[in-house]
Amino acid sequence: MDIILFELALTFYFAATIFSITEFFKSSKITSRLIVILTIFGFLLHTSCIIYRYVVGGHIPITNPHEASSFFAWCIVLLFFFLEFRYKIALLSSFILPIIFLLMLSSSLLPREIKPLTPVLKSYWLGIHTLFAFLGNAAFAMSFGIGMMYLIQEHYVKSKKLTGLFDRLPSIQTLDEMNYRLITIGFPLLTLAIISGALWAQTAWGSYWNWDPREVWSLITWLIYAIILHARLVSGWRGRKAALLSIIGFLTILIAFFGIKLLKKGLHVFL
Repeated sequence: MDIILFELALTFYFAATIFSITEFFKSSKITSRLIVILTIFGFLLHTSCIIYRYVVGGHIPITNPHEASSFFAWCIVLLFFFLEFRYKIALLSSFILPIIFLLMLSSSLLPREIKPLTPVLKSYWLGIHTLFAFLGNAAFAMSFGIGMMYLIQEHYVKSKKLTGLFDRLPSIQTLDEMNYRLITIGFPLLTLAIISGALWAQTAWGSYWNWDPREVWSLITWLIYAIILHARLVSGWRGRKAALLSIIGFLTILIAFFGIKLLKKGLHVFL
């Protein structure tokens, strides 16, 4: 049952992604509405799949690479809806839906069996730590998309080509402020994920920090976003530098998320 739900969700996300790419080159109200409708249907099916795996497995479905990629995509869709309906950001779907689809596609290529939890994962920290981490990473994914939009809009402003995409993208001031707000959401969540992970590690392995590859990359990511916030508050640093760092920060998240699992090194291979 979960396979059918997942494949249907993937299909709707794929269709929405195709239309979002079309929207990037040629905007229309019909296409914009169709993107939202397709994404809503995909999200409902995706949610049903996650609930089904939760009921069958008896735990939050994020304990293998297939589930983790799927749940990461689900969190991004959730935040995408919030920004889409709250701020009505033009062309947001063109930058975010491809990320969602690629995460779902990668999830579809991974083993999908539902297995019992290993002893180390049978902890209340599982839900706490992973929810903080996934929601924080979802905020950073949105920041990545906004950062890309900022760089494109800045290019139009500097080249003085105030037509085409320039008219359909928010101002660079708006994009910079949105990037900052998303980072102020993701950074505390990442901080809580690291703290809860350290507490979990202490109970599981007797040490708060083990220099596990995922821990190291999480720390690198934390430092990148800490630099953005610190430079903005202390030096008034904003604009292009903040957008570039938000892009780099999300790339480190992807390295930590996929690299550790592919290399199968470290304690986090169980997640």
